[in-house]
Amino acid sequence: MKVNFDHPDSMDTPLLAEHVRQLRSGMAIDRPTYDFANFRRLVETVRIEPRAAIIIEGILIFESPALRDLMDIKIFVDTDADLRFIRRLVRDIRERGRTMEMVIEQYMATVRPMHLEFVEPSKRHADVIIPEGGHNEVGIDLVIQKIRSLVPR
Repeated sequence: MKVNFDHPDSMDTPLLAEHVRQLRSGMAIDRPTYDFANFRRLVETVRIEPRAAIIIEGILIFESPALRDLMDIKIFVDTDADLRFIRRLVRDIRERGRTMEMVIEQYMATVRPMHLEFVEPSKRHADVIIPEGGHNEVGIDLVIQKIRSLVPR
């Protein structure tokens, strides 16, 4: 059976939630690493030390209620579909050894349908939605101010 890596069930969300709990409790974690070119988790891990602020990033992070409950602020960065596709195409060809045909096939078979089923509806769980991706300076400034208010100095 082929794994659909764009479906929430392909993620180890229970481990991520446990790692976030540990970091919030002041404990270090060993984050798994992945070989995206070969679709597999590696043996090597990366040691992550706890910090005053923890940023959890990913397109499916609002899908899990348990993970959402660990977040002080939930931000959805909204980017137009054409820009998302172009970025994915460039990344997958340059960094993951894929052909243009492979990227298009995966996009049509799993990425787009899963985006419509899971990612797009997850916006409703966000506290803040920032349109225009990373080019919305006002939105970014507001988020920075909120994060500063949450992090002790």
